[in-house]
Amino acid sequence: MPTRTRFTTWRTLATAAVAVLTAALLTPAAAHAASPRESRPVYSYAGAVRESVWVDTGLDGDGDGRTDRVAADIVRPAEPARQGRKVPVIMDASPYYSCCGRGNESQLKTYDASGHVVQMPLFYDNYFVPRGYAFVGVDLTGTSRSDGCVDVGGRSEIRSAKAVVDWLNGRARAYTGRTGGTPVTAGWTNGRTGMIGKSWDGTIANGVAATGVRGLRTIVPISAISSWYDYYFAQGAPLYDGGPDELAGYVESDDARARCAAVHKRLADGSPRSGDWTPLWTERDYVKDAAEVRASVFVVHGMQDLNVRTKNFGQWWDALARHGVERKIWLSQTGHVDPFDYRRGAWVDTLHRWFDHELLGYDNGIDREPTADVERHPGQWVTSRTWPPPGTRATTLHPAPGTRAGVGTLGLRPAAGTEILTDDPKLGETDWAAHLTTSTPEKAGFLTAPLTRDLRLSGSSRVTVTATPSTASAHLTAVLVDLGPATIRDYADGGEGITTLTDRTCWGESTAGDSACFKETEARTAAVEHTVFSRGWADLGHHASLGKGVPLIPGRAYTMTLDLAATDHVVPKGHRLALIVAGTDKDLIDPPSTRPTLRLALSGTGARLPLVGGAAAFARATSGSTSGLPAPAVLDGLRTHHAPGHVPAG
Repeated sequence: MPTRTRFTTWRTLATAAVAVLTAALLTPAAAHAASPRESRPVYSYAGAVRESVWVDTGLDGDGDGRTDRVAADIVRPAEPARQGRKVPVIMDASPYYSCCGRGNESQLKTYDASGHVVQMPLFYDNYFVPRGYAFVGVDLTGTSRSDGCVDVGGRSEIRSAKAVVDWLNGRARAYTGRTGGTPVTAGWTNGRTGMIGKSWDGTIANGVAATGVRGLRTIVPISAISSWYDYYFAQGAPLYDGGPDELAGYVESDDARARCAAVHKRLADGSPRSGDWTPLWTERDYVKDAAEVRASVFVVHGMQDLNVRTKNFGQWWDALARHGVERKIWLSQTGHVDPFDYRRGAWVDTLHRWFDHELLGYDNGIDREPTADVERHPGQWVTSRTWPPPGTRATTLHPAPGTRAGVGTLGLRPAAGTEILTDDPKLGETDWAAHLTTSTPEKAGFLTAPLTRDLRLSGSSRVTVTATPSTASAHLTAVLVDLGPATIRDYADGGEGITTLTDRTCWGESTAGDSACFKETEARTAAVEHTVFSRGWADLGHHASLGKGVPLIPGRAYTMTLDLAATDHVVPKGHRLALIVAGTDKDLIDPPSTRPTLRLALSGTGARLPLVGGAAAFARATSGSTSGLPAPAVLDGLRTHHAPGHVPAG
């Protein structure tokens, strides 16, 4: 852990005093000449300017006859403006600042009697303001002190955050009051803005970047949504029993709740529980606009995130790659967890260097370092120069029947045969994997021989299933399993792979009202005999189109390809790679209206996997192995899922 970013509590306050003296004696030019590759904490956090402005969005989402204004709370160093120097901005636009809290300790904004922000959640202002950045915390429309209505990633929310970027660059109006006040400009900034945030906040960063707004130089979306349809549905299968209208009510202010009934109705009407793709989802699909992105993108996601599922980062990453966007990525073994809470020292250091490079223009070499950091074991990380790594090839593996019903093999050669399964909504992927080597009626499993070499999968997989249903509705699940002993982060626990401790460490400068000291965490692990590492779900009634699901004809065969979650996983030598096909995945998708039996045609079923080294690597990893199936056994795993929430919480 870099000692220069870590302070004890008493040293934080002492350093603040030293920073005031240092800033008085050391001009920014001299500071940068002394360390041209890194910004230093030479400005006073205690003496920072704290102000609030209300930015005009140009929209009237709540229909009150006035254009909506969104509140932007600002903390910025006082010294640069006095010295004639303009500073860049780090911005987090969020719906959570007053309703729900931010970070592992659920911090809220607090204000003094004059309405100026006292506590800004998280460490961004404490750490970066002394280093010459301004921090701006924006209340999205319909939340906290902002006008308008919550429209859950739609035009109003994206435009409200974009308007702040425009104001920072002199293209929008802002005032000192919510309904009146004096016009105010942002003459203290050079307009270079980086957006950051976890979950809904990071989602807004994705959406604003997809507008192509000038002045937005970089975004850091953490566990963020790239398409809101893929938050609520997986190819027609419902992931949650509520919709965006319910989510809007969760975060909106009392004022918004009183005047936004029409918006709630539009959200409900536009997101039918049928799983059909509607214009509402098109408006909230940022992937389609990846060509407009001008900002660099530093993606962070937990590979076991069952709240904002990893298809969201995979499709966003691939779309950005197609358009040549500068990118960096961190992938952890956790669920829906901020990197500040699983790799704190390295995260603060990396984020510092990223913003220095992207917003201050420092040539610190971060753009020449490996693109990807991947957590291979709890707390153990590897890097890849590019991601997915060179030599990754989409390789189709085919299932074949075995000597026991529902327990077959997986290999490079196509095979004929059938398997039969009956949907059981009481069971899910952990139950299936635990009984992978046993014949059970609710799933069909297919295993490789024990590997003679490590086999790495990196990227997004697709599984094609040909199935004949017995009823007019059916859901499908496909999961990839690493069958063998391992110690992994316990992502199914309530902490989703971390345990919060009582000790605190400090990251930046503190004031009496805003501490830079946060509770430490450690990895929460579990010893398992199987690991589910990628998943995909679908409603078979949407086999022909996402736009309209149809009733199935019992006895007719249908073919559908399921998009599996992006991941980076090594199946070690001695383990087996397995594919499971089943129906309802308990707690992760809602069941269909019927309980179908499905007949799988193996000749029309296969898994197209991103194998590093392609088919040749698979052939080498399985050559010389015994192809026999293991004896039936119950395999220990993460037996109880922590059901994901219906809110993409920050």
